[in-house]
This record gives sequence, C-alpha cells and structure tokens, in this order.
Amino acid sequence: MTSASLIIDTPAGLVRAAAGREADTVVFELGGAMRGSVHVTGTHHPRHWDQFTAVRACLGPVSAFQATAPDDALPRLAHGRTGYRGSLILYRDHDGRLQVTAYPAESAVGHGPSPKTAATLTAVLRACAQQVEQRDDLPEILALSRERDAPALLRFLTWSIAHHQTQAARYERKARAAVPACRAAVAAWWTVARWFLASPHPVLLLMLADLPHSVFPGSLARTVDVQQWWGPYCLAEAASENDRAHNAQAEADSLHAQQRARRTGRRRVLVSKLRE
Repeated sequence: MTSASLIIDTPAGLVRAAAGREADTVVFELGGAMRGSVHVTGTHHPRHWDQFTAVRACLGPVSAFQATAPDDALPRLAHGRTGYRGSLILYRDHDGRLQVTAYPAESAVGHGPSPKTAATLTAVLRACAQQVEQRDDLPEILALSRERDAPALLRFLTWSIAHHQTQAARYERKARAAVPACRAAVAAWWTVARWFLASPHPVLLLMLADLPHSVFPGSLARTVDVQQWWGPYCLAEAASENDRAHNAQAEADSLHAQQRARRTGRRRVLVSKLRE
C-alpha cells in the first residue's frame, strides 16, 4: 500500500514527511520538528552487489553516495541552525527480517549531532526508507536504480576481479618460495645442532632455542616454525583471494545478464506497441 505522507514520532517531536516520486527516487519534504528533505532510492544489497533489493535514505535533496548537497539544503531541526548529512540502508536478510545499516550523521563542518538529534535524524531516515520499502512501485524504483548504478558497479567489479586475482598470484608465489625457505631453515638448524654437539657454546644454544625474533633475531627454531606456518597461510590466503575473484565475476555476470534482460524486455514492449 503506497502512502503519500508520514507522521514520524521522534525525540524532537512529530515530523511530517510528504513523499513525491521523481524517476528512480522518492523525495520526502519535511515539516514539523524538522525542516528540509530526505532522498530515498533503490540500491544493492550490502553483501550482494548484483542484487538490487535494498533502499537507501539520505539526508538532503540528493543521494549522498552520488552528490554533495549544499550546506543550506541539509535537513535540520525546526529550531536549529545546523544541517546534517547522513544516510542508512534498509534491506532484508535471508530470513526476510528487516535490517538497517546506518552511517553516522555529521554537520557540514564534520561535527556529530547530540544523542537526541542523532536519534531524531535516524528515526526520520528509517521511517522514510520503510515507507519506500512498502510502496507498490518499489520494483520499478529498484529496476531504475539498478540501471543507474550498474555501469559504475561493473567498473568496480572488473577492478575487484583483477585485484583479487593479482593478490592470489602473489600469495601463490610466496607459498612456493616458502617450501625451499623452510627446507633451508631446517637444514641450518641441524647444522648448528651438530656444531653445538661438537663444541657447546651459549650463542649456538640461543640459535637453537625457540625464541621470539624480538628477543633473539637469530633463533633458527623460530625461523623454522615461522616458515612452516607461512607456506600454508599463503596458500589459504590465495584460496580466499581466488574465491573473492570468483564471487566478483559471478556478480558481474549477473549484472550483465540483468541488463540484457531489461534491454530485451524494452525491445519487446516497443515492438508490441508498434504492432498495435
């Protein structure tokens, strides 16, 4: 059910928010205990860059993620002079429960609001986001938001794929280098052990002891221990980086597929209208 306006109960008093749709955006004009506006649009799920299932509410007439609102256009309390920037993302988890990721509000000069003002700003942002999340035209808003953000997301995902692949290759090289380094460290320990057995000396004992490098940098036992740990660690990090690259590739492929499906749908609608 789409509601054109809201009455929001906040610590500063009642705030009226009148909604108006502008393309992929719903802008709420505020009255009562707050003045200014709130900009709400669709966005991707915080954990899934290809799934446009969330809404983002920003203090001000424009999206804080794409433009900076003029200082005099920032929302403020009815009896206050300070305008604030801030935003939150409203989304649902795998169980369908509503979740909120809030970004702290701050003034134009970077000062945080008082606890009461912060609670008021958050309450207004959340109420506006929830109203959009329940609108009948939410699917259209999300589709337009995806179309708007997809090019930038694809550029980011392309960079992310290359970055994680480069990191994986770097860790794989380190893992390969760790094998001979570990063998060399073990061989050095046994060499010093034979020296110690042939001619005991306190320095040789220190070299054989398992001491932190901060205590004795020449501890061969600690070097062996580090090298034995380092190789598997690098392999595990390489696997994690490869997984991140694969996930980014899958999300990029999904976004591309959604773009193609939307273009195909548009062509079909256009052909259908022409035939009529």
